[in-house]
Amino acid sequence: MGFVGESMESIKSIKFRDGISQVVSLGRIVTLALLLWKALILITGSESPVVVVLSGSMEPGFQRGDILFLHMSKDPIRAGEIIVFKVDERSIPIVHRVIEVHEPQDITKADILTKGDSNDEDDRVLYAEGQVWLKPHDVMGRAVGFLPYVGWMTIIMTEKPVIKVASCSCSRTYVLLSAVYTYWRSGFAGLDLKGLGEQVPDMVDDT
Repeated sequence: MGFVGESMESIKSIKFRDGISQVVSLGRIVTLALLLWKALILITGSESPVVVVLSGSMEPGFQRGDILFLHMSKDPIRAGEIIVFKVDERSIPIVHRVIEVHEPQDITKADILTKGDSNDEDDRVLYAEGQVWLKPHDVMGRAVGFLPYVGWMTIIMTEKPVIKVASCSCSRTYVLLSAVYTYWRSGFAGLDLKGLGEQVPDMVDDT
């Protein structure tokens, strides 16, 4: 019984160490992702360096699911640029083209009007109530590149909450099963199976 007891204690110790190791590894991955995101914000000057096109208002140039890379410089915004802007009372930013700019001497007070390439009218109907123009502080970034269709998973999970929940559940189940499997393997790796085989007959003979 002493050998079995020591083996079980060994398994518990290994499982605990492996559990701590997995938590630390996960923490490192999350921390690295956050650091990379912060680095992108600093490098690009945009509060949201990467966005997903959610509607077809910029077709044929950009399709739903395209990922846009943004940059924000201090240069004046010009007509023809594609920008991402935020509007009060709207949680999701909008990606549209600048069609008109009225620029006084102070460029921070410029008036900006936008429109979707496939829309018939300008964006004044999308702006906040009483707002006729965008201001530079409304602009989150200027499009400098894109990857087609890479962001479709974001759209699917946004429009189909059931899929989002199922995806999260599958991910959690996978992590749990991986942890259980790792613990199981590490537990057997910590056992002296040869020694255990030698001890079991003695225990049976004693009875």
